[in-house]
Amino acid sequence: MPKKSKQEKKGLFNKVLTRVLAVAIVAGCVMIIYTTERDCAGKERELDSIQAKIDAYEVENADLQQIVESDDMSVYIERIALEERDYAYPDERRFYDTSRD
Repeated sequence: MPKKSKQEKKGLFNKVLTRVLAVAIVAGCVMIIYTTERDCAGKERELDSIQAKIDAYEVENADLQQIVESDDMSVYIERIALEERDYAYPDERRFYDTSRD
C-alpha cells in the first residue's frame, strides 16, 4: 500500500508542475503576441509617415519635371531666389516686423 501513496504524490507533483509550465507557456505566448502587435502598429505608423514623404517628393518631382520640360529655367530660378534664398529685386523694398522678436 505505501507504493500507491508514493505514486500518487509523484503523480500530484507532475500534475502541478505540468499546470505551472502550461500557464507559463500561455503567458509567454500572450506577451509575444502583444509585443508583436505593438511593433506592427508602430511600423504601420512609420509606413504612413514615409508614404506621406514619398507623396510630397513625387509632387515636387512633378513640378521640377514640368520646369525642365518647358525649357524656361528663368521661372524656376526666380522662384528659388525669392522663396528659398530670400533675394529681392533691385527696386523692391521689403519691410520686416522686428517688434515680434
